[in-house]
Parts: sequence; structure tokens; C-alpha cells
Amino acid sequence: MGLQPLEFSDCYLDSPWFRERVRAHEAELEKTNKFIKELLKDGKNLIAATKNLSSAQRKFAHSLRDFKFEFIGDAETDDERYIDASLHEFSNFLKNLEEQREILALSVTETLIKPLERFRKEQLGAVKEEKKKYDKETEKNYSLLEKHLNLSAKKKEPQLQEADNQVEQNRKHFYELSLEYVCKLQEIQERKKFECVEPVLSFFQGLFTFYHQGYELAKDFNHYKMALQINIQNTRNRFEGTRSEVEDLMNKIRRNPQEHKRANHFTMEGYLYVQEKRPAPFGSSWVKHYCTYRKETKKFTMIPFEHRSGGKVGDEELFVLTYCTKRNTDTIDRRFCFDLEASDRPGVPVTMQAFSEEDRKQWMEALDGKEAVSIAKHNCNDALKLFKLSGFFFFFVGAQLDKIGFTVIKKCISAVETRGINDQGLYRVVGVSSKVQRLLSLLMDAKTCNEVDLENSVDWEVKTITSAMKQYLRSLPEPLMTYELHGEFIVPAKSGSPESRVNAIHFLVHKLPEKNKEMLEILMKHLANVSKHAKKNLMTVANLGVVFGPTLMRPQEETVAAIMDLKFQNIVVEILIENHEKV
Repeated sequence: MGLQPLEFSDCYLDSPWFRERVRAHEAELEKTNKFIKELLKDGKNLIAATKNLSSAQRKFAHSLRDFKFEFIGDAETDDERYIDASLHEFSNFLKNLEEQREILALSVTETLIKPLERFRKEQLGAVKEEKKKYDKETEKNYSLLEKHLNLSAKKKEPQLQEADNQVEQNRKHFYELSLEYVCKLQEIQERKKFECVEPVLSFFQGLFTFYHQGYELAKDFNHYKMALQINIQNTRNRFEGTRSEVEDLMNKIRRNPQEHKRANHFTMEGYLYVQEKRPAPFGSSWVKHYCTYRKETKKFTMIPFEHRSGGKVGDEELFVLTYCTKRNTDTIDRRFCFDLEASDRPGVPVTMQAFSEEDRKQWMEALDGKEAVSIAKHNCNDALKLFKLSGFFFFFVGAQLDKIGFTVIKKCISAVETRGINDQGLYRVVGVSSKVQRLLSLLMDAKTCNEVDLENSVDWEVKTITSAMKQYLRSLPEPLMTYELHGEFIVPAKSGSPESRVNAIHFLVHKLPEKNKEMLEILMKHLANVSKHAKKNLMTVANLGVVFGPTLMRPQEETVAAIMDLKFQNIVVEILIENHEKV
């Protein structure tokens, strides 16, 4: 199991486990930073000390062999595994070269040193600066919050309102910074693989040219280099698609965090201040706890956690809730308070303080407390769906796998294969959104569908036709390969031999509804034909997988973890294209 994904919704909970995951990502980046620093040092030694070339190469080889990239999620693609293994392969190449003991004149500054220094300075350095800001804002946010919660409820209402506004503004700023920091952490985790390995690859290509007897080794290396370049490019392409989806999800959550809370087994969770009573004359103190509650079992847990002391976690306390009641300010000199009573401590209530009145209302409702206020839930109108197509947003209604739908796809495919099969960037180049909408409106209307001539008319560009086709597929009520089978399709893409993957996907395709299977067959036959013209249109099977992976497959719940599986969706589509006749 690699690093756990950092969910944007967790930025708003800021739980102890979220902080642990953030620290794990930070530690991995620090390890990468140290690795690059060491690699740069070794590379400079090769340039400066040719007399110690043999020992320098050995050290460099060891550095490469001993480092291993961590990954986000529960599996890697084949390309990522080959990239991970590439450092070990590079080490082996160096050992073979060292045996020849030739004096080398190395020119690695442009191919190795500068790119890694740039990555370390611009990318890893930027993350360090973001971490400083994040830590500083964490200290500021929770200090201000604690100070705010200590305000006397007897102060004048305008003063309290001003203080509330100040805390809310500071909290929003903290959440904004947290979202950006989490996004940056995960971006660098994914980016580092090709950013680190590609310069090393260039270095190795240059290295062989200086060897008198390196010709045969260079020929062997060339085959590996080409395969690795494809692995890197595939990984880079998937990264770009994943990054776009992650940014979209982050922006959705930023606009409405409450609607994008992850489903879990807790009815309510979050931070509360708990009053801890002390013997006279010491009075009482308020300690921040991360609390969770399950309504089915009435189990309430509290874990003391202090962000400002490096994330120190205390012992967990669990009790069964008996009742919850609101505390008014005439009984306690603090706002947002309520009492809980445990079944094993009757008559000994525990006083809690929420972060705001709205926060208290949510806890009261979840705990079935007295004076609970229900929270309005907003229903989404499913009649219209918002689609994003390469930067354009628009509304579209009514796509179905019916007779008209099949006619639309067949007309588009026929036009593409007749007019644009050799167009560079076919399906990647996007049409003008207004033209795409107009074409779809005509095609989806039974009265005008047959009148649209896509094969001979100059009114419709190929990019408009391909964009309309992708938009139609994305606007289906559910993806063509269905929500139900989504997880099952992903499983074989993560492991197993090529043959076992094909067999598993073949089996799953025949579990699809008949219309879905029929449409998928039409599409795969067409995409296989497109890939045969890749020398001219540049649309390899891998590139088509990047385009059609998120078009034909998508998870029902949008999370960072689900988006990290986007690369496996692409692989499923690649398998379908390459083996469409068998499947």
C-alpha cells in the first residue's frame, strides 16, 4: 500500500488522521529531496573528478539502486512500475560500463544537473515554502479560534459579531491555503516520477557516446530507452488528465464543502472543546478533542489533539450517549455549548463547546439533543447535467442509448473515418463549444438528424464532430461501462498478466447491458482503426486511452482516491482497443 490520497474534504475536518497523511506525504517529498540532492552531488563528482570516475560511478549506481518511488493509492500502472524499476536498471548499466574502465568525458550539466536542480528548486522548494505558510496559518487559525472561544458571552453583540466575522474570515483563508497545499503535495508526488527519471534517462543516453567500446551496450540500451520513453510519456499523459480532474474536484469542494463530504460510518465528526474540571481553586480548562458519533450504536469517541504541538494525539475515550442538551449563556460564560451524559456516568454531564452556532446546531441534530435544529438539505435537479469539455462548460439534455443515440455515433464515426482519420490530434483537438452544441441539437432531434450531412458538408469540422461524439457519451445518464461494473473493470488493470487482464475484461464486457455492449463494440472497432493511422494522426492506443478513459468510465462518487484510479480507466480502454476483436 502506497501513500494514502489526501481528500480535499478532509481539509475542512482537519482530523488527526488527515494530519498524519499530510506528514507522510511531506516525509516522502523530503526523502525525494535528499535523494535528488545526493544524485546531483554524485553527478558533479563525475564531471569534476575523472580520476575517481570508477568509484564515483559505483556510488552513483548505488544511489539509483537503493531509491524507490512511493505512489498514491493501492496500485501502480505497468508504466509506473517500469519507471520505478528504471533506477535499478540504470544502476546495472553503470556496473557494466565500470568494468570497461574507460576514461570518460562527461557533459551532463544540461541533461542531468540543471533539470534536477530546477525540479528541486522550483517544485520541491515551492512545497517547502507552502509548508511554512501552512504551518504558520495552522498556528494562527487555532490560536485565534481559541482566543475567540474564550470571549465572554456578556460582551456587547456588535463586538461578538465582529469577532465572529474575523474568525470566519481567518478560517476561510486557512481552508483555502489547506486546499492549495494538499493539491500541491499530491501534484509533486505524481510529477516527481517523470521529472526525476527523465533527466537520468537523458544522462544515460549521453554517457554511452563517450565509450570506445560502448556501441553494443548503446544498442541494447536504445531498446530499453525507447520503451521507457513511452512509459514516461504515458505516465505524463495520465498525470495531465488526473491533474485536471483533481483541480476540478478541488474547485467543486471549495465552492460547497458540505455537499462533498465523504461518506463514512460516522453520523457526525469534528473538533469540540471539552471542559475538564479541576479541584478548587484551579477551576476548569478547555481541551480540544476530535470527536466522532455513530447514531446507530450511540457510541461517542473523543481524542485529544493539539495542532500547535506538532499534532500530539492523546488517548481515545469512548462512551455510550444517554442524552444531549443545549447550554444557554445564562448558565455558562461561553457560547456554543451543550452537555452530554454517558450511560456509565449518570448525573455527571460533560460540557462541550462547538466552534460556532451552526456547528452546535449540526452536533445537536446528530446527537438528538434538545432544541435540535434540522438542517435543510438541498436536492439537485437531475434533469440538467453540467458537462466540462476541455475548458468549455455547457448544459445538455436527454442523451440515451436509443435508436437516435446509435444513429448519432454511427454518423459521427462514418464522417471521421471518411474525412479525418489522418488528422493530427484526432479526438484530442477540441471543437468550438457553440458549434458542438448546435451540431448535437440537430443530431439529437429526430426531425433534423437525417438532414445533417457530416461526410460531405464543409459546415462541420472534424474536431466539431469528434467533440460532439465525446459530449454525447459523457452526457449519458451513467457511463457506458456502468457505475455497477466500474470497480470490477479497474481490478484487472491493476495486476495480473496481459492475458489474464484481457480475459477478465472480456468476461466483464459480457456482463454489460446489451445496448451498452453493442455501443462499446462500435466504438472500439472505430478506435482500433484510428490507432492504425497513429503515424499520421499521432493518436496511439495510449493516447486514445487518455481521451476515452474518463469518457467511457467514471466512478459514482468523486474523490481524490477515485481520480487516482483514472490511469487504470485509461488502461482498461487501451486493452479494449488492442483486443477489440477477441473481447
